[in-house]
Amino acid sequence: MEPAQPADRVPADRTPPDGQPPVDVPVAPGGESAGDDPTPPQRAAPAKSERSPKDMAISLLVLLVPIALLLAFYRGFLGGDQATTVDPAPAIEQARSANVFPVSQPEGLGSDWSTVSARYQTVDGGANLRIGYLTPEGRGVQLLQSSVPAERLLPAELTDQGQPQGPTELAGRTWQLYAARGNQQALVLLEPTRTVIVVGDAGDNELRELAGSLH
Repeated sequence: MEPAQPADRVPADRTPPDGQPPVDVPVAPGGESAGDDPTPPQRAAPAKSERSPKDMAISLLVLLVPIALLLAFYRGFLGGDQATTVDPAPAIEQARSANVFPVSQPEGLGSDWSTVSARYQTVDGGANLRIGYLTPEGRGVQLLQSSVPAERLLPAELTDQGQPQGPTELAGRTWQLYAARGNQQALVLLEPTRTVIVVGDAGDNELRELAGSLH
C-alpha cells in the first residue's frame, strides 16, 4: 500500500487516459489541440460581386423601358406636350357687357393657333381684356385691349424703355411697332377710347397676323 499523499500535491502525470489532450489545454474544433498550431486563423476574403457591367446594363434597361412606355402613352394619348386651351368667349362677352370700350376679337386665325388664357378685369383707371395665344411656331403672344390711358398703360406693359419703332398698316389701321421686355416686341393701336397691344416673343409675321385679324 502506497503512503497517502498530501492533498495539495498535483499528480506529475497530466496526460489523461486514452491519449486525450491535457484537460487544461484548449481544444480546437475537430479535436486537435489549439496549442499545437501557432498559425493564427485566416479571415475569410469578402465575396466579390458576381454582377458584370453587362448585367447592370440589362437591369438599367429593364427599368427604363416602362418609363419610356409611360412617357409615350402620356404624350401620344393624353396630349402631354399640348398646351391647355381655353374658351375666350366668356371673357369677351363679359367685356362687351361692361361696355367700357369697343371689343375686337380675331377672325380667320388657323387651327394651329391655341387660346391658352382669357380674362376681363377692372383695374385702377379702367378695365383690361387679356387673351393669351400660343402661335403655330410655339411662341407666346398676348392680345390686350384696355381703357387705361396709354401714357400709363404702355410703360406698365412695355417698360419705360419701350419706344415706337415706326408705323405699319394692318387691315386699314395704323399700328405702331414697339420694343418690349427682353426679346419681345409689340404692335400698338391707339384709339380715343381704348388701346390695343399685341405683344410677345413671336416673330414679326405672327404678330402682324394676329393684329390684322382683329375685327
